[in-house]
Formats: sequence, structure tokens, C-alpha cells
Amino acid sequence: MEGLCLIVSGGDFCPPPAELCAPKHIIACDRGYLHARRLGLTPDLIVGDFDSAPPPRGAVSEVRRVPARKDDTDTMLAAREALALGYRDVAVCCAFGGRLDHTLANLQTAAFLAERGCRVRLSGTDADARVFTSGREAFPRREGWSLSVFALSDRCEGVTLRGTAYECENAALTNGFPLGVSNVWAAEEAAVGVARGTLLVLQSRLKKGEHI
Repeated sequence: MEGLCLIVSGGDFCPPPAELCAPKHIIACDRGYLHARRLGLTPDLIVGDFDSAPPPRGAVSEVRRVPARKDDTDTMLAAREALALGYRDVAVCCAFGGRLDHTLANLQTAAFLAERGCRVRLSGTDADARVFTSGREAFPRREGWSLSVFALSDRCEGVTLRGTAYECENAALTNGFPLGVSNVWAAEEAAVGVARGTLLVLQSRLKKGEHI
């Protein structure tokens, strides 16, 4: 399916980046429908067990209520729906903040999507993440932000970083050691690539007075 599927998750409220503001399909997860309402978005589907917000009343969207006792998080249910519809460009906004376990679950959901051929982005107030399994992505310089890379799979091979303070070529990362944390731009654009494995590229806003 051509176009972007935007998933509005239930983390801290945050408007999506401008480039994500014209999605073809919108899925809101649980209290994510309240975030969508604040953003002026009308979801095509609202899915959740509604343990963190009351079910929507008078919604013009399709509402799919699911049991609280289930294997999938509400965001994972939305991810499966995006895949079933054929989308391969998926973004999750309001993905961070709130409970740490849900933040980690959203990152694992992103890995699930990437390993099935999707280009995935997650955004929040102080963090922006890309997850991909092969190829190279470009990241324009962001003043006041850090740039870190992590292996979400057991191992990432052929990792390349260019245009950063700490560069590497054909490196290996594992999910048991944070070798790629706290990098920063050394050029107007950083290029990050991976040959094999599921790579997380995480941009994080630095706190006042913090520097790398």
C-alpha cells in the first residue's frame, strides 16, 4: 500500500513532525484517540482495551474494543492492522513518555514492523527513532540533540556511521553492550547504515546545560 500509516499511541502528547502530518491512514490506540482529537485528526480506526481512557462516545471512526487480557499491546494491534492493510511506511507518534515498559514495547513493535519490511519512525517530545533492517538513512543535523545507535536484534553487522563525531565502518553491534550511545553530528548530515540486523537510530534532545 502506497502512503503513510500513522499510529497515534498513548504516550505523552506530542504533535508529529511536519513530514508525518499528511498520512493516508490513521489508527489511534486506546487513549491515543484523545491525542488524535487534540491534533485535529480523525482516525480511520480506534483500537484498544480502554484501560487508560474511556471508550469514545459518538465517534465517527470505527472502534474496535479488545479484551484487556491479551498478548498484544494496543500499539502492536495497530501495527498488525497496518501490515494487514499492506502499508510499508509506518510512523508512531506520541510513542514515548509515560510508562517505561510501554516505551520499550513500542520499540519492540517498531522492530516487529521493520523485520517485516516496513520503514518505521517513532516520535515524541524529546526523542525521535528510526528502525530499519538494511540500507542507509540520512539524518540532518539537529542542534541540541544526540544521535545514538543500538542493536534491537541480537547482533547488527555492517554498521556504518559517517558525518558524526565518532564514525565507524562495517562495525558490529550487539544488544548486550551500548557501544553506539551518545554520538553527535560532525557535518550537516549524518549517514547511518546497516547490512544485517535490526538497527535503532535514536535522536534524543539534550537537557539544558548538557553536552556531548
